[in-house]
Amino acid sequence: MRDLMAVIKALADENRVRILWAVQGRELCVCQIVELLGLAQSTVSKHVSILHQARLVESRKDGRWMFYRAADADSPVEAREIAAVVSKLLASDPEAAEDAKRLKRIIKIGRDELCRRHSRC
Repeated sequence: MRDLMAVIKALADENRVRILWAVQGRELCVCQIVELLGLAQSTVSKHVSILHQARLVESRKDGRWMFYRAADADSPVEAREIAAVVSKLLASDPEAAEDAKRLKRIIKIGRDELCRRHSRC
């Protein structure tokens, strides 16, 4: 029950749902997420931290870069199943489609450039 409640609470914010959707099937640097959402780096970090505590996302540090991806097979079944439902429901959502377009453009921009835009990663 605790795992389920943590996942539900983590998804009670639109920005966290957008982050979860964005990292499905890919790994993103925090700067890419900042660019996608248009939020401060500290705000994005807080959102990602909540998703991480609910075991919906995994993280990896590579030098100065912090990367996030959807949780893997070791995450609780509740997290995996709810993430799959969220992804399925957003497949036809117009806002998610717009995020997908923006994300394609963002991924083409170098991480160094994104970090210069946002001052730090």
